[in-house]
Amino acid sequence: MARKKILVTGGAGFVGSHLCERLLNDGNEVYCLDNYFTGQKENVVHLLKNPYFELIRHDVTSSIFLETDEIYNLACPASPVHYQYNPIKTMKTSVMGAINMLGLAKRVNAKILQASTSEVYGDPLVHPQPESYWGHVNPIGERACYDEGKRSAETLFLNYHKQNNVNIKIIRIFNTYGPKMHPNDGRVVSNFIVQALQNQDITVYGEGNQTRSFQYVDDLVEGMIRLMNSRDGFIGPVNIGNPGEFTILELAKKVIELTGSKSKIVYKPLPSDDPMQRQPDISLAKKELDWEPKVNLEEGLLKTIAFFKTVI
Repeated sequence: MARKKILVTGGAGFVGSHLCERLLNDGNEVYCLDNYFTGQKENVVHLLKNPYFELIRHDVTSSIFLETDEIYNLACPASPVHYQYNPIKTMKTSVMGAINMLGLAKRVNAKILQASTSEVYGDPLVHPQPESYWGHVNPIGERACYDEGKRSAETLFLNYHKQNNVNIKIIRIFNTYGPKMHPNDGRVVSNFIVQALQNQDITVYGEGNQTRSFQYVDDLVEGMIRLMNSRDGFIGPVNIGNPGEFTILELAKKVIELTGSKSKIVYKPLPSDDPMQRQPDISLAKKELDWEPKVNLEEGLLKTIAFFKTVI
């Protein structure tokens, strides 16, 4: 069987690096494209000895020409610390990146998957969130550069599909964690683990009763590949996340327990536009992709803690 040539933008990032590794293991040729704004070479350096892996330093806001069969468009800072650092750049990466990658897909007749996000639902008024929900987003809030950038990218994908017959797939990714997360990315799982391993106070915002659903990165990668290989005509969007719902306080206590930490929990005021509830309705993923998460929170946290012990 001929190897597929697959381009992964943002391939040196947390999720991208796991995806590159899996695609190589499945016998594909992989182009990993990253500008290292949040991605790290260390995440993929072990793959460089594979002759079917190519690392390209490039920013998706500029166009690129490559012969490729499939494109996974993951390029975009995904944690609030990183995407709020340069909101204009975040918006450009989502919008210009989508235009450039869709243009490439159109030219070389490649299938393209957009890594969208549960943030398109904003602070949801519907719970759990199905794909049919339009969202509740503040277009001028602190998080808008990311939320609205990703919403605009979904619009572009749909219009390229309708107007130019580009073969698209849209995935909406819910909170994901695992090894290779950036220790300073400001996401709740990495924050708690880093604080716990150093016996520092664990910071909980509000009273800690806001809920999140946490999915382990291997489950996400499996969902992405299943969506890319799904039937023609099924374009999504499709939620990929773990419907198990936990309060932030429960997560903090679980991390302290699993690390054997002496950390204490301290409470700080809630940041603006922070969603109170986030839980995916995954019935569409079950029906169309025969997908559901396999890794439970404790199992995933133990693997993630083991990784952070090696980097702290």
